[in-house]
Amino acid sequence: MATSFNEQFDQHGTWRREFALRLKLLAEWLKDHELLDAGVEERLLRLETQLRSDKVMVAFVAEFSRGKSEMINALFFAGYGRRIMPASAGRTTMCPTEMGYDADVPPCLRLLPIETRLQPQALMEWRMAPEKWARIDLDVNNPMQLAKALEKVAETRKVTQDEARALGFWHAQAPEDNPMVDAQGMVEVPRWRHALINIAHPLLKQGLVILDTPGLNAIGAEPELTVSLIPQAHAVVFMLGADTGVTKSDLSIWREHLITESTDPDARLVVLNKIDTLWDALSTPAQIQTQIDRQRTSTADILGIPKERVIAVSAQKGLVAKVTEDDVLLRQSCLPVLEDVLGHGMMGKRQKILASAMKGGITDLRGETGRVINIRKRDLTEQMLELQSLQGKNANVIKHMRNRISQEQAEFDQGGAKIHAVRSVHLRLLRDVFNILGASVLKKEMALLSDTLLQKGLKLGVKRAYSETFDRLRGNLQRVQSLCAEIQSMLEASFTSLNAEYGFSLQPPVEPDMARFSADVDTVERNHLQYLGLGNAFKLAQPEFADRLVRALSTRLRNIHEAALADVELWSKSAAAQLDAQLRERRRNFARRIEAIDRISQAAGGLEDRINEINQQSNALNEMDAKLMELTSYLVAAQQSAKPATKVDVELV
Repeated sequence: MATSFNEQFDQHGTWRREFALRLKLLAEWLKDHELLDAGVEERLLRLETQLRSDKVMVAFVAEFSRGKSEMINALFFAGYGRRIMPASAGRTTMCPTEMGYDADVPPCLRLLPIETRLQPQALMEWRMAPEKWARIDLDVNNPMQLAKALEKVAETRKVTQDEARALGFWHAQAPEDNPMVDAQGMVEVPRWRHALINIAHPLLKQGLVILDTPGLNAIGAEPELTVSLIPQAHAVVFMLGADTGVTKSDLSIWREHLITESTDPDARLVVLNKIDTLWDALSTPAQIQTQIDRQRTSTADILGIPKERVIAVSAQKGLVAKVTEDDVLLRQSCLPVLEDVLGHGMMGKRQKILASAMKGGITDLRGETGRVINIRKRDLTEQMLELQSLQGKNANVIKHMRNRISQEQAEFDQGGAKIHAVRSVHLRLLRDVFNILGASVLKKEMALLSDTLLQKGLKLGVKRAYSETFDRLRGNLQRVQSLCAEIQSMLEASFTSLNAEYGFSLQPPVEPDMARFSADVDTVERNHLQYLGLGNAFKLAQPEFADRLVRALSTRLRNIHEAALADVELWSKSAAAQLDAQLRERRRNFARRIEAIDRISQAAGGLEDRINEINQQSNALNEMDAKLMELTSYLVAAQQSAKPATKVDVELV
């Protein structure tokens, strides 16, 4: 039987834990041997944070009644022996629902009232205000209580048409998409805007995040879903009904929210659910399979994807099979096929990306630390040559040697002004970078765009305003790149001069590349373009929707700027830490040389003793170098074992 997604995710979690442990051992060893300077410590911290906080998000997207919640039950929660997510007939999950794990938060369900849509704050801002959410504690050991509590995500309330319009659920220009009006003139809307479920499920504890989205009307009314959450998901499972195929509303979701120029095709899976509706006692298994294959082919043609990306399953039968341990029914449900594709394809790809990032960080860290060990080796070699030159010499020669070392030390200390000048220019240029990528510049850009969007009536010039905003943002990143290049040139010249004058071995770290952040900005722009066409002109005419759109955009762009700043800061710290480390080692070297001369002048046997000590220290440094190579080689090699080598993985990755 194919390896399940759960098993693949367990393997990914095991690899992360083992890697984190090895990383911790490396940090302790570096600290014990005084090799943990600011640059190396920053790299270790970033690697540890990235490893610990790495999340894998699987988003389930579909119209109502396609079986998303049942699929989530079958894939992730069958171990409870019952349904956990509400999955009865008709509409179930009425609001976007995120399931994850945060150790700092007790097991609970948090619900954001739908009325918050009437206020300007973006969804990300509401996350920072937990007191505004309704909270229900969860007992993860009581499946019945858990399932009962989660039924609240299906709650609705009745409002007037005007209220529905204000909340984003009623559009006069698209009456076919509006909810039904009852005898009293009221319409039904979701009670909650967003739900967060925090439980210590084994997969969630390892970093899995599950996003369940509730239909076209809800997706279109919440910009953060389509411009932030869904685009950043590592896998999007788009669900259709095997009995209905691709409907008009299904096609709208696919074209408007799931396919853009930046979409990674391997991150999109189409699932034809409910194949059990095609199981017919009057048809042979071969005839049933022919119907299913025909639906897969038709679906692939309509959506413009390879047939291999369309998987036909029965989530309901898969769940029943897992609960009753019916292997025959499980195979008939085809659920293991989907699990295999999700597990090997998505997890293999995600683990490969993470492992590659770890490898790059460890390789840079080894280079920086190795330089410090080499400096110590070189200093010992110089001391050895210096002491060997004193063998057989009288006290006057030894005294002259001490005076010469003292003079070298004094000249080195006087050269501190030059080193300080390097730092000053470096910091001045960095301030310009920080100003460009700072919050105030982005806030100003978003305010200009917001002013355009909040003008009354149809926003005919909104595309041009968007284009100009993103052009300026890309221009800012280009300016940052130019400043980084200027800083890099200054560092190279300064380091070359210091290396020649003081015998340092300074090597500027590779300057940060803003191209990938510019590509991220391009992606965000493309994700937003779907809202600027004529089809959304009436939505944009609503001030509250336009405001939410800009706030969602601000959140995404702020994350990009913060990531770019983090790269610049790491680059800066690495350069400064190198300089600090070599200054520190040189000062220690002067102190050791003077101490050795003083010991030699005070004791006849001091010279040979010191030479023996240096030999021992040299051997210890060679052992330290070998140990560094051993510790880091394991971490670099770990990425080779991170990727499961399977046929499915090769196809998807």
